[in-house]
Amino acid sequence: MRFFLASGSGNDGKIAGVTESRQVVVYSRKGCHLCELVKESLTKLSRRGGFTWQEVDVDSDSELRRKFNDEVPVVFIDGRKAFKYRMDEREFLRKLAS
Repeated sequence: MRFFLASGSGNDGKIAGVTESRQVVVYSRKGCHLCELVKESLTKLSRRGGFTWQEVDVDSDSELRRKFNDEVPVVFIDGRKAFKYRMDEREFLRKLAS
């Protein structure tokens, strides 16, 4: 499991409307092209601050593999499923601010 912390200083580039750090989890697997795209987006967006994210490999646990096998990548924001397969960056920011 890898953890990525959002970075940023002051309010420059911060996500408008986000006052506390949200927790984002992306369930993925090795060799998944869509997973790589989502992780690249999260890395870029995390520079604005407002959230931390972690990646969980669904193949590391049989229960996770059973639950998410055909859905990766799956993105959760604060424990709620927000996206599967693809993640639109604008929609992610909207959901993050709500």
